[in-house]
Amino acid sequence: MSVKIKLCGMFRDEDIDYVNEALPDYIGFIVMFPKSHRNIDLETALRLKKRLDSRIKSVAVSVDAPVEQFAEFAHSGAADLLQLHGNENAEYISRLRTLTNVPIIKAVKVTDFSDIKAAETLDADFLLLDSGTGSGKAFDHSVIRRAEIKKPFFLAGGLTPENLAQAARKVNPYAVDLSSGIETNGLKDREKILAAVDAVRAVKIHG
Repeated sequence: MSVKIKLCGMFRDEDIDYVNEALPDYIGFIVMFPKSHRNIDLETALRLKKRLDSRIKSVAVSVDAPVEQFAEFAHSGAADLLQLHGNENAEYISRLRTLTNVPIIKAVKVTDFSDIKAAETLDADFLLLDSGTGSGKAFDHSVIRRAEIKKPFFLAGGLTPENLAQAARKVNPYAVDLSSGIETNGLKDREKILAAVDAVRAVKIHG
């Protein structure tokens, strides 16, 4: 089975040109989260989506955003999936389900295997296991095995083109997710993007 790859935090036209060349499976737009320098509005997301190769799925990523406004990224066609990266609970996800029919990714801040077990009870299609809100740091991957996770999951946190293959082979994720690991001085780096996609395409795992 091939591991998929998501490259997150696209906000410039050239970012889209880089990923169109590399062809990852998913890219992410940070939306409704002004604390991030990668944050974009709906108009920009729509423009970048039109520039994006149709073989790549787009994911709108936000943190505790007003649910009706967040759903608009799916309604407009800017996002093929929605990713929740805050404290969104079962009620929030249920409401989002009534407003959209796109797949939902729920990010989990992993401190122990119990965090994963709790998140698995939520009505999300995928989990994204991370050490925090885009912290760029790795967590102890051994907790994934302890949690005996059933849902398909994205592995994030501290991944780079150099270490993602080893991490993927160790934990058998559905996909790996990188943002700062494909940047230089806070901007997406073409060479790192190409290297990350090349690295993950070489990985085959059981499952």
